[in-house]
Parts: sequence; C-alpha cells; structure tokens
Amino acid sequence: MVGMTASPGRRVLLAAPRGYCAGVDRAVIAVEKALEQYGAPIYVRHEIVHNKYVVQTLEKKGAIFVEQTEEVPPGNIVMFSAHGVAPTVHEEAERGRLATIDATCPLVTKVHKEAIRYADEDFDILLIGHEGHEEVIGTSGEAPDHITLVDGPEDVAKVEVRDPSKVVWLSQTTLSVDETMETVGAIKEKFPLLVSPPSDDICYATQNRQLAVKQMGAQAELVIVVGSRNSSNSKRLVEVAKLAGSREAYLVDFADEIDEAWLEGVSTVGVTSGASVPEILVEEVLEWLSQRGFADVELVKAAEESIVFSLPKELRKDLRAEAASLVAERTGRDTTGQ
Repeated sequence: MVGMTASPGRRVLLAAPRGYCAGVDRAVIAVEKALEQYGAPIYVRHEIVHNKYVVQTLEKKGAIFVEQTEEVPPGNIVMFSAHGVAPTVHEEAERGRLATIDATCPLVTKVHKEAIRYADEDFDILLIGHEGHEEVIGTSGEAPDHITLVDGPEDVAKVEVRDPSKVVWLSQTTLSVDETMETVGAIKEKFPLLVSPPSDDICYATQNRQLAVKQMGAQAELVIVVGSRNSSNSKRLVEVAKLAGSREAYLVDFADEIDEAWLEGVSTVGVTSGASVPEILVEEVLEWLSQRGFADVELVKAAEESIVFSLPKELRKDLRAEAASLVAERTGRDTTGQ
C-alpha cells in the first residue's frame, strides 16, 4: 500500500482485533511443532481450524487431515483439532494404537468440563449451537444422555426436560453473542429457573471481533469478512455486520474472490477476519482495495487482546516411541493369543 494515493472520500475501516485468536494460534503452532519434532506425517482429525489457506499450508508441510480416527494407520500420531472431540474419539485412538496430541482450545475444554459437572449433578443441559458443528458434536459427547441441542430460538418450543428446576444452558463458543442471548431469553421464558454457566461460554475472541464489526458496520456500506465458509465465527461476522447497518457484507477466503461490482456506490469498506484467519490474507485484501482507490485505512479498535495459551503437553513427550510401543504391545498380545 505504500505510495498509493487514496481516492477522495474512499476509505477502509480495519477491525481490531481480527484474525487469529489464542486457541487457533496454539493449534496451528502445535501442528508445526509436531512436524518439526516428530517428522511427517502428522495426522489431524478434521481440519485443525476452519480455514482453507491454513489447512493447505500445513498439508504442504506434511500434515494429513482425516475425517475419522480409523483412517490413521496404527503406530502413528494423530492430533485432535481446536474444536474438541468426544470421549469416544479418544477411545478410538486407543483402540487404534495411536499416540495423540489434544489441540482442543482451552475455552472449548472449559465447556466440556461444565457439561461433565452439570451432568454429574443430574441437570438437563441445553446446548445452544449449530447441529453438525464439530464443537457441538464434541461437547454433546461428554454427556449425551443429559444434553439437548437448541439451534436457535425457534427450537425452544419443542424442548422437554425432566425437571424444570434443574436446567442449565451452555453454548458453542463461536456463536453470535446477540443470537445466543436471544435463544437464552426464549429458554428462560419457558424455564424460569434456568441456570446460567459460571461464565459466558462464547469466547472472548468471538465477542471482541463481533464488537469491532458492530462499530464499523454502522459506518461502512460494505463489509468484507475474510474467512472460510465452514467457519462458524466468520459467518457470524457477516450477520453481525448486516445487523449493525452495513448495506452488504460478504465472506471471502482470498482477495481474488471479491467482486468489483460490490464497490459501486461505496465510499467506506469495512474489513475484518475470522478467528482462524492468518494476517497475510487480510493484507492481500487491503492491497486489492488499495489498487482500486481505497488506500486510506483507519483502525477501528474494540478491545485489547493479550491472552496466550501454552502448547499441548503431549509435545513434551517422545510420541513416535510411544506410538511404536503401542503397536508392539498389540503385536505381542496377538502373538501370545491374549
């Protein structure tokens, strides 16, 4: 963008914070460290994070992404994604004689622990989230007999519980804050004694990115959200931008997906990115806009972020040796007929 001249009246509002959250940063670094320490291949169950560029980059380094644990050959290392997995997946890995690295975001792990605790106390747990999302599947697997999925306010009417005085809500961490609280309000109308979790389940990064988009959405006729279509938090940013007053909002993986027709009649463009998006993709969008007269960039700062999560403890082990011993153990049992 250096040396570009902005067209009169044209500007870009750049959201801050945007892009990588602490959980995503931890998960991506975990894959890179595993490849560095143990060598390729490192198998990853599902996409480590929901971003096409990140997945493709890690594949080039030697990561192999699989949908099911059973696809990983015995004696290998498998990593669980930032979205978390159900206990049954850990059992599958054990049966398959696999060494594991758990890259679940600590904020998702917090929700898992809450589900276990409330199930132990025999609560009915209403999990607010989107059906089929990996995070929802993982959390539901912690207490399948106690959890009912509520996919928006329209689902509340059909919810049934055993005891209206023992009902608690939890939520997927990447939802829209406003959407979630609307659902919570509908649940509370039906079950006035509804218990809330000790702290909001929607992660700090999701909330901060939505807050920044709300601030710029009221000023920008167009908002471009950089993120993949299977990224829940990225899709929510598009919705939040429109609700905040932006005339149009679009989700793109890369700058070359932007349609120049979107710029017609637009003087202010808002730019942000989902929590699993590397900054290089935002920089490419800013360059694309600069070349079309939108070189004046103003920062819209909604919050400061300083949270950092430590890497998975498994990276301190000799996992290749552990995986080999698991296979040898099974082979020995097979040979002795045990």
